Amino acid sequence: MLSVALRTLHTRWVTFVGSFTALALGVGLIATMGLGLAATLEAPQRQPERFAQAPVVVRGNDTLRVPTENGDRTGKLAHPRPVAPELARRLAGLGPTTEDRSFPVRADGGPKRLVGHPWSVAAFAPYTLVAGRAPQSDAEVVTTGWARPGERLTTDRGPATVVGTLAPPGGGRGFEDAVFWTDARAARLSPAVDQLVVAADPAAVRAAAGRDTPVRVLTDRDRRFADPDPERDSEALLAVNAMLGTSGGITAFVSVFVVASTFAFAVAQRRKEFALLRTAGATPRQIRRTVVAEALLLGAVASAAGCVLGAYGAPVLAAYTVDAGIAPHWFAIGDATWPFHLAFWTGLFVCLAGVVAASWRAGRVGPVEALREAAVETRIMTPARWTLGAGLLLTALGTLAYALLADPSDLLHRKTYISRPMLLIVAFALLAPVLVRPLVRLVGWLPARLPGAGGMLIRENAAAGIRRTAAIAAPVLVTVALAGSLLGTTATLNEAKAAEVGQRTTADFVITGGAGGFDPAAVERVRAVPATEVSASATTAVHVLEEGVALIRSDARAVDTAALARTAELPVTAGRVADLDDNSVIVTEEWERHTVGSTVDVWLGDGSRKPLRIAAVMSIGTGNNGAYVTPANAPGARVDRIDVRLAPGADAAAVGSALDEAARPAGGRVLTKEQWVAAEYPATKRTTRMGLLLVLGIALLYTGIGLANTLVMATSERAREFAALRLAGATRWQVLRLVAGESLTVVLAGAVVGGLVAVLNLAGIRAALGLLGVRSGIVIPWDALGTTAGACAALAVVSAVVPAAVLLRRPAATL
Repeated sequence: MLSVALRTLHTRWVTFVGSFTALALGVGLIATMGLGLAATLEAPQRQPERFAQAPVVVRGNDTLRVPTENGDRTGKLAHPRPVAPELARRLAGLGPTTEDRSFPVRADGGPKRLVGHPWSVAAFAPYTLVAGRAPQSDAEVVTTGWARPGERLTTDRGPATVVGTLAPPGGGRGFEDAVFWTDARAARLSPAVDQLVVAADPAAVRAAAGRDTPVRVLTDRDRRFADPDPERDSEALLAVNAMLGTSGGITAFVSVFVVASTFAFAVAQRRKEFALLRTAGATPRQIRRTVVAEALLLGAVASAAGCVLGAYGAPVLAAYTVDAGIAPHWFAIGDATWPFHLAFWTGLFVCLAGVVAASWRAGRVGPVEALREAAVETRIMTPARWTLGAGLLLTALGTLAYALLADPSDLLHRKTYISRPMLLIVAFALLAPVLVRPLVRLVGWLPARLPGAGGMLIRENAAAGIRRTAAIAAPVLVTVALAGSLLGTTATLNEAKAAEVGQRTTADFVITGGAGGFDPAAVERVRAVPATEVSASATTAVHVLEEGVALIRSDARAVDTAALARTAELPVTAGRVADLDDNSVIVTEEWERHTVGSTVDVWLGDGSRKPLRIAAVMSIGTGNNGAYVTPANAPGARVDRIDVRLAPGADAAAVGSALDEAARPAGGRVLTKEQWVAAEYPATKRTTRMGLLLVLGIALLYTGIGLANTLVMATSERAREFAALRLAGATRWQVLRLVAGESLTVVLAGAVVGGLVAVLNLAGIRAALGLLGVRSGIVIPWDALGTTAGACAALAVVSAVVPAAVLLRRPAATL
């Protein structure tokens, strides 16, 4: 049997080329993603940068540590504590010390994220002075190359002249954009000591600091925690890990679907061959064994080829993530081998899984039944397909209903809204033969009424060859549904967040702060503008211990209660905003304890613990609703936003100009409410957007392979049908138009079903938003849906017309 199958392989080369391409590409993508994931897991720890040459660094405490019955829980403080003067004097007795200060700076024409330091700490990087000299007076500075010696700078810290330029160790771009003042000038600009470099024995420094002192003693590799944004590499790797993991999962899903569909259609195309073999005495077991053996051979070769593709593709992917600024500059593919094993055996499993159901169906019929089935298409929907399709549909709807009743906010999480649509998509793909036939008749109703027989033939051919029609429509359905569900969900959530921000703010103007926020003098200048009501607020955070073991951080704003009531309308579900005072907090329903009047233990932004009474409770919304406290409970927080409401009858243009004049010296930017909402419009994160585009690109690529393979196989089997049309008087171009029209009709039907799946998924998101108190509509990405459907249509037409044109070059009688 196997020798017979191998000798007739040349007659089915189209099937094997398409299946080989789809499987090899899928294995290659899985290997690429796996190698990328392995690189994120095996990444080296980042070395110290600012204090690479410092012996010991004593840093003001920036970590909250809360003991629990399951061990200590830690969190990052919103407002780290400085090094106390008493401790600095005590440590000075151990050896020479150098005080470090880091403070934001805004310079006209300078980098967006600019930081100031005292000159003496530059030697610990070590920076190299490549031009000019060190600063010697208050008006002189040295920069990290973004400004040259002789330039005059206008900064929010006063005018300065650049007298020198530094180069980072090892050259290159460097890890920060900085400006260095003299030590005396830096101490006046920022009195608090952020870090202290001590030239002494680390053990002696720890002993002098004591256990109860809120500082961290950093040595060796731990000195990296004194660098700017020390967790940026780990956060970037986590984002890359999530992106590649999600893309790899979708790749596996789409590859299984396409390969399974291809094998199922290929086996269906061989009904006549299997009928003859059964008549000649082949047993069902021999038929199944033949199909499975072919799949094993194809799977092993294609999986091996895919691993080779992955070995070449992974470095390209790593370089792209680095160039795009998603991964750290040192990110590269390592020497892990487990991704190749995972990809190879996954490919082999996918190939076998795709062929098992088809081979079982091919081998279970008797000889007479096989001959009859070879002549006519009978039932397409087997009991197993009905059961699986209906079961997945009920599961998808049931889990959606449960999530809406139990925890609607879970539907808004990225992992949920990316993975949940798959159930619905697979269910509709399995039920495609039932859905596509009536849709094809509906879509073809108008063309069938036009003069001539072309429209009628297109509709009847597509409706009669339902196996072929369903095989073509299914990959289109998957791609359109993925594009609509994923892009539509992110757009709907962005729209909801923007609507939530706009509904929560009743101010007419919003003034956003510069790098260092607003000092008290700037706030008073804004308050002095007539015909205004001003609410100044600061960003902070609070921590609570839930269930006695989980330390949860909540973003918060420090506000004046009376001013907040005049410039904001919070989504309060219980309590009153006016009851907020120095001994209370406003929370959301997401908190474990959110009963008005109850007391919760809260760790403030500087790490201090304080019991606060719950004054009011807000709805969860899209997750942007944070806690509210008074400035007394946000030590170290600096005003970074000022909401301004106009008095009745005030001239908005005149007030806006006055506000701009008052806020400009501090780097403030005056925006109308509409401008501020547009500026704050929550865009999709870069890694999420790239991940979605990668997923959709993979889906579209697989759709192209599936369409081309199915249409080429199907068209090559229609030679006698084309001959009958030619002998009946149809011209070559009429037959080609018929093939193209049939392909477009089927693609349109598949796109309609895919759009229906996307709308159902978006309806679930909209229902969750409604239950969370967010008033906004769904956003359907018509441009993405149109582009996807158009690409599928173009691929389908080309894949159908080209083989048909090749067939029609032969005389009708020979066909």
